[in-house]
This record gives sequence, C-alpha cells and structure tokens, in this order.
Amino acid sequence: MDKAIAITGGAAGIGRALALHFHGMGWRVAVLDSDADALREVSQLMPKARFLGLRCDVGREAQVRRAFERIATWLGEDALTCLVNNAGIADPYCGPLEDLSLGDWQRWIDASLTAAFLCSREALPLLRRAEGASIVNVSSTRALMSEPDTYGYAAAKGGLDSLTHAMSVSLGPAVRVNAVLPGWIETAPWQKAASRKEPDHSAAARRQHPAGRVGLPEDIAGAVEWLVDAGFVTGQRIVVDGGMTVKMIYTD
Repeated sequence: MDKAIAITGGAAGIGRALALHFHGMGWRVAVLDSDADALREVSQLMPKARFLGLRCDVGREAQVRRAFERIATWLGEDALTCLVNNAGIADPYCGPLEDLSLGDWQRWIDASLTAAFLCSREALPLLRRAEGASIVNVSSTRALMSEPDTYGYAAAKGGLDSLTHAMSVSLGPAVRVNAVLPGWIETAPWQKAASRKEPDHSAAARRQHPAGRVGLPEDIAGAVEWLVDAGFVTGQRIVVDGGMTVKMIYTD
C-alpha cells in the first residue's frame, strides 16, 4: 500500500519543502493551501497521479470538511499515513497589545491552532486505517521565547504544543502526535515566484546559531521524516533551531 501524507500550508515555504521531500520518497501527497497561485506552482512540480492540490482556508470548518472529503475520495480504500499541520500566518508581529483587535488576534489563532484541531479531527478516520499513523504539528520556537508584539502568534504556537500532548495521550496508540518547533528557517527561495528571493545572511546571523548557519526548510522536512518513522516517540516537542534557543546572548 502506498504511503500518503496531507500537508496544510503546503504550497510555499516549509510546507512546499515537505511536499517535495515526501513526494521524492514515493509518497502520495495532498497539499491544502489558500494561495491559488502558490498551489498552482507546486502542482506543476509533481506528477498528478501522486499529487492532490486543494485550495482551502484551514481555519474554516466547512472548507476543511470538504477538503478531507476530497482526500478520502482520492485515497479510495487506502490510508492516510501522516497529517502535517503546518499552516499559519508567517508574520508574527501584531503591534502594541492595546491596539490589537479581537479579529486580528483570532486570525493568528485560527490559522494555526484552530486549523490543527479541524484538520486533525477530519483526518482521524483516514489515519486510523494506517498502521503506525502520525500527526506532526509545526509549531515554533516562539512558543518558548518571544520578541515584542507577537502575542497572537506566540499564543497560537504555545496552544499547538499543548494540543500536541493532549492529542498524543488520547489518540494513541493508533495515532502518534508530535510537534516540530522550527527556529530561524530561511524560506525565501521556497516561496511562489512572485515572492521568491535569494537570502543574504550576515556573519552575525550565522554566529547566533551554534550550528553555524540559519536553518533551511529541508531541515524541517528531515525532522518530520524522522518523526514519521519514530514509532516510540509521541507527545514530544522537537526543537530544530541550530541551537539558537540554548545560546546565551549578552549585550554590551
């Protein structure tokens, strides 16, 4: 039986790297994304026989339900091996707390935390068909540390970490659930053509990481692949940040 993976926010950035990584391993890949242009581009990179692209705002219940109905039809009697809840708002900055509207706060929460709940709920019947199924939530090191004026993003990612261990306890042993916490990951070359650019990192940016460089989307893809195969790992947060969160930084 072919292995299959569904990736939210899979048309650009880390999600695109994940889609191409698992497609390259011979998996069937379903990508959910709200950006039609990016979705069209990524669909051209993979043969249609093993790829399903779905335009979907994963923070909207009705759209998520329809998307997973499409995935179920696409899979037929086969199972979904893994769901990666990667979608979220890339820009974490919201401005001063006193100026943050409830609507804007909710956008960050829905794009990441609510989306993970909705997609996990709809994916469960398909995951339970598989032997060794798993869910990987893409959180952030911003669940552990913050810059100013990033309230909604940090809260959404912190909630995603808690949802991870709550689901792992309740869904096991049929479905393992883990989280990957990316640090500084350079996604500019992995965007759609209109937004793509070549990165230029300073020596100071590289020195900030004990690993000696800024992260790549491929680093996250490798971590997700490992979690898919790690049958005795569940409920865990795997930090992939080149050591940045463990390095003490002093100012003069």
